[in-house]
Amino acid sequence: MLDPDPHPLGPDRIRSYADFLDQQSHDRPKGERTSARIRIAACNLLHRLSPQEVTIPALCKEAGIAHGTFYLYFPDRTRLMADTLLGFVTFLQDAMRQASALEPQDRIRAATTAYAELFERNAGLMNCLLHHHDTFPEARAAFGKLNREWIETVVASVQKRLRLSDRAGDITHEELLRRGHALGGMVDQYLSGLILSADPALIALSTRRSAVIDTLCRIWERGMEP
Repeated sequence: MLDPDPHPLGPDRIRSYADFLDQQSHDRPKGERTSARIRIAACNLLHRLSPQEVTIPALCKEAGIAHGTFYLYFPDRTRLMADTLLGFVTFLQDAMRQASALEPQDRIRAATTAYAELFERNAGLMNCLLHHHDTFPEARAAFGKLNREWIETVVASVQKRLRLSDRAGDITHEELLRRGHALGGMVDQYLSGLILSADPALIALSTRRSAVIDTLCRIWERGMEP
């Protein structure tokens, strides 16, 4: 959906959760590799199907395992999906933290760039988190935690900058948190319309990745100003 501008973090750092699971399971015991294959199958199917269409027979076929093997690792489909989404949220959080650490001079842009890239490469999982969270309450809670921690990071950065410029009293902590939640929702709505819904109007406006990132970062930067 977005153009292939070179990503500042490099292709080795920004990748799909399925690729991450595959890499992490290399040289692990057979049971761990099989468990990873089932999670990878869920990730792959979610790129093509709705969560309701991801059945156990489809998962077994995608993973290349016997039907009975599935139940050696997960009691049911819901537990697998929740487990996969929880792992993805942790992966997403770690990737954004790494991006921020690599670009300390502009943490917001680094994390926003990583988030947009991860959103696109993991569209099926993001669709579950944003639009099917009632079915997976554990994942909904984890995604809420991810958002809260990111907003708290942004707020802390803004407050530090205000203190250094003797403007600490210009805006309250509570107001910054409210704005952070509102702005985070705006970013998710934009990316959802662009990547998940493929809104033609948004697509026409979003052909350059760098321009999209500029816009999303400007939303954060201006929205958090006193």
